[in-house]
Amino acid sequence: MEGRVPEDLAVVVDADGAIMVWSDGARRLLGYEPAELVGRPVTDLLAAGLPESTRRHAADGRRWAGEVALRHRDGDRVVVRLQGTPLLNARGGRLWLVTGTVPVYTPARAEHGTLPLWDLTLAQLPVPVAVYDRDARLVAANEIMIEVMGRSEEEMRGLTLWEIEPNPPFDTYDRLQREVLRTGEMIFHEEHGQAPGETRPHAWSMFLSPLKDEAGAVQGLSATVFDTTEQYWGRRRLAVLNEASLRIGSTLDVTRTAEELAEVAVAGGFADFITVDLLESVALGDEPGPLPPDTPVSVRRTAQRSVLEGCPESVVASGETTRYPVGTLPLRTLGADRGARHRPGDPELREWLRASPGRAETVSKYMIHSVMMVPLRARGVTLGLVHFLRHRTPEWFSEDDLLLAEEIVARAAVSVDNARRYTRERRTALALQRSLLPERPPELAAMDVAYRYLPTGAGADIGGDWFDVIPLSGARVALVVGDVVGHGIQASATMGRLRTAVRTLADVDLAPDELLTQLDDLVIRLDREEGPEARGAQEASGQVGATCLYAVYDPVSRRCTMARAGHPAPALVTPGGEVRFLDLPAGPPLGLGGLPFEAAEVRLEENSLLALYTDGLIEAPDHDIEVGIGLLHRALSGPAGTLDETCDRVLRTVLAGRPEDDIVLMLARTAMLGAGKVRTWQLPPEPTAVARARKMAGEQLAEWGLTEAEFATELIVSELVTNALRYGGAPIELRLIRDSTLICEVSDGSNTAPHLRRARVFDEGGRGLLLVAQLAERWGSRQTATGKTIWAEQPLPAGM
Repeated sequence: MEGRVPEDLAVVVDADGAIMVWSDGARRLLGYEPAELVGRPVTDLLAAGLPESTRRHAADGRRWAGEVALRHRDGDRVVVRLQGTPLLNARGGRLWLVTGTVPVYTPARAEHGTLPLWDLTLAQLPVPVAVYDRDARLVAANEIMIEVMGRSEEEMRGLTLWEIEPNPPFDTYDRLQREVLRTGEMIFHEEHGQAPGETRPHAWSMFLSPLKDEAGAVQGLSATVFDTTEQYWGRRRLAVLNEASLRIGSTLDVTRTAEELAEVAVAGGFADFITVDLLESVALGDEPGPLPPDTPVSVRRTAQRSVLEGCPESVVASGETTRYPVGTLPLRTLGADRGARHRPGDPELREWLRASPGRAETVSKYMIHSVMMVPLRARGVTLGLVHFLRHRTPEWFSEDDLLLAEEIVARAAVSVDNARRYTRERRTALALQRSLLPERPPELAAMDVAYRYLPTGAGADIGGDWFDVIPLSGARVALVVGDVVGHGIQASATMGRLRTAVRTLADVDLAPDELLTQLDDLVIRLDREEGPEARGAQEASGQVGATCLYAVYDPVSRRCTMARAGHPAPALVTPGGEVRFLDLPAGPPLGLGGLPFEAAEVRLEENSLLALYTDGLIEAPDHDIEVGIGLLHRALSGPAGTLDETCDRVLRTVLAGRPEDDIVLMLARTAMLGAGKVRTWQLPPEPTAVARARKMAGEQLAEWGLTEAEFATELIVSELVTNALRYGGAPIELRLIRDSTLICEVSDGSNTAPHLRRARVFDEGGRGLLLVAQLAERWGSRQTATGKTIWAEQPLPAGM
């Protein structure tokens, strides 16, 4: 039969099995002429016995179909797909109309008994198999496939899948079959769904393979189906577990980590509703202790999620605190080593539901039929409890589901514990940093100050940004903004040391450039003392140091002297609203050593606004620093308001979200001490200047209404002027300033610093500065461009 073209066959057989009609198609197919076969038994054509089902149907007079091996006239075997249809002749006798074609998959096949091995293989394969012809019509199917299809082979033979079942997914299968017949390429297709009456979805893998003849022409196709339900559920569990590994713990935030656990469980189809309850101490970031026996436990509903928006309504809202009473199912599960599965009919669960009418109503309303409770434990410590519920998924939680839930929760527990530890450490570091920063700006006559400090967003270590407002002698004010390289507690500690050092150096009244030089030396010494071991591996790469901006404003002269060490330049807003960034010498960052710092002086109009800030305000990953400076310029150009309003407007304009670095913003609006609060006299370098100075000071105090301070002030003026005449030189100047205190200053042309010492009994000098120190609240000296100034401050009389 090699190369033989399949032909149609038609034969009429009488009740005794004798051939009555032999068609021309039968002649071409088997080579016999009608005269050779008419009247002969049809069994003479059989090359093998009839299949048992064919004999049984023929004996019962029913329509039959099957594959039959016939003998060609030249001796070859021809396997033909035959159909027998019972007929009646004119006298009521039974006839059989037998029609058929050669099957499209006809090869030369070996025999086994009365059936070909192919038929035996097809029938006995343990997987569903079906064969279709070139028109995608069913030719044959084994018993397993017939059972899957749910119809008899006789009903389906010769029909397409769409004709057998014109509903999904058979329309998809029919389309795929025709694609195989058209392209000659095998197609692999997966399908999963839930059969009627089943609680668990099934999955199938289908191979649609073309059947080709010796010439490579597609003559049909075969469909082989495998039940892959277990593999499907295994893959789903692995997918949920993999998703949990990727998504849970993306931040070091306890609440966000709990939310990620809820999202993974619901989005992966594992649960329809989930709640995450953390112990109150864990939610606050504290160290959880052992669960006390026979004691209710307070938990916080940290996260919950449902497949439906707002459904089911939880009895406890997110963020609220609830209690697990003694003896209840959640408390027993919380202290257990493993989780547990429950159904509403279980006595333990029913008892828990009865204790809360709202909970029982929710379970009944949404038909929650399966519940799992799994303790959240990490490193041997219990952190909370996770509830998994199903109400839309018809399948109950299985033992495999419990194992998967425990694995997911165990991974989430480690992330929750890491976030809890980080929260505690960050809170400690933040408290340390807050304690090292000023609580509120001091009340100053020279300027009004407002500031904002924003630590880094959650998930990042705090930085070392700091700021300060330092009152200086002569009603002057120092403004400081700095940023220590690095993050964490070490950076905060370094920041505290630098802020203390700046205050100490400011009390010495050093010029801004000199102060930064001293501070640079301090940072270098700190670096040597700490070393890489103290800073850690992350900061041991040479990035050691800090940036700083130091400015001193004199409200009498309205001069502001500034110097910076690698810090961003300040912005100045004039009373008319013009915004410009001051062009100051940049200076190297602190800690490099060997490079000079330069100071610049700016004369400020009254009501000018200075904006000092750290680089976290203008730098961001999503834009360049120039963009940040432009945003700051726009924010400062807005309508004038209070300093607090301006601070808030700047942060709203410049920041798009939570900062990734610490941010300090300090705004200072300058004021001026006018002639009514300041009086200055030039004194001649002669002894009579002492009496003259006392007289002028007394008259000025009387004019200010400070006669109560006249005696002490005259003594201070007398001693300071005498000291300038004896140890200093021209020019000598006396200045009185009425601020929040009464300030007396005497300047001379000598840069020799005074020293306080105790005079012996017979010493003629050495008592002047001691007397000044006893009369004044504070006193000191500072270097000037032409010499030095000795000053003393007295508190104003009560009510002044």
